[in-house]
Amino acid sequence: MRSEIEQAVMLLRRGDDKALEQALALLQNTVFSFSMKVCGQREDAEDTMQEVLVKSVPHLPKFESPKALLVWLYKVAKNRCLMSRRRSKFAPKADLSLEELMPDGRELERLRGESINPETFAIRSEEAGWLRQAIQRLPPPYRIVLVLRDMEGLTDEEVAEITGLRSGTVRVRLHRARLFVRKELMKAWKPRPGRSIVAVAPRAAASEQPRPARCKAMFAELSNYLDEQLDDSLCEELEKHLEGCDPCQAFLAGLEATILECRQMPSQVPHRAKAAKLRKEVMARYEKALGKSAD
Repeated sequence: MRSEIEQAVMLLRRGDDKALEQALALLQNTVFSFSMKVCGQREDAEDTMQEVLVKSVPHLPKFESPKALLVWLYKVAKNRCLMSRRRSKFAPKADLSLEELMPDGRELERLRGESINPETFAIRSEEAGWLRQAIQRLPPPYRIVLVLRDMEGLTDEEVAEITGLRSGTVRVRLHRARLFVRKELMKAWKPRPGRSIVAVAPRAAASEQPRPARCKAMFAELSNYLDEQLDDSLCEELEKHLEGCDPCQAFLAGLEATILECRQMPSQVPHRAKAAKLRKEVMARYEKALGKSAD
């Protein structure tokens, strides 16, 4: 759970004006940051921030549980983002298939001679702005799950409650979203001389097929493996396969680098003047909702 939500609930319990303004600032930043990642445009994020905070006014006195506030806040923000009239210049497909997201024979052959350093990969793609573009190319149902889980730091259970999906569906969409973003980043990623690329000798056994069935089965479980959600037997089987498959090792490193970059992408904040003006309006409504007379 985001610490900002817990801090906001604690501040709301104090009841004084200073604590209220601090709580609203935290909620503003949370909603705006989430909306920027989902909508990709500042105007939409600002509209969402304003609408969510105004809608939250009558409800804020009722929230004693940080989780209840978190779920409600993200639900309202999610719905507002999905209703946005401004469409991204990217036109994503409605659905993602696992088959399309797995590497083809050409990519596997290229991966056979590379070892990706996740930290260097993250720095390079952040500089080029590839990550934000890749996320905007995701179909909205997948983008929402990726943002909530990997970028906002929520649990599978919290994401399921916010989206109304089953936990199993959350896991499927999360994995496909990660694979999609990895694929998009790899299109633009090129190793630089002397920058964390280590040549490895190809194994004869691994080159017999462009994409062996054992590799295909492994790709479907990589997110569960990285999130430590595989049972011991499957984990052991997957690790045994990785030991003898250079392309799969490189693919896993690329996926891990993608997840790391999502989690480390800096949050954006609203313009200070606009945020302060909105807080004053919301504070007046909040005091009215509590039965206080506004100054």
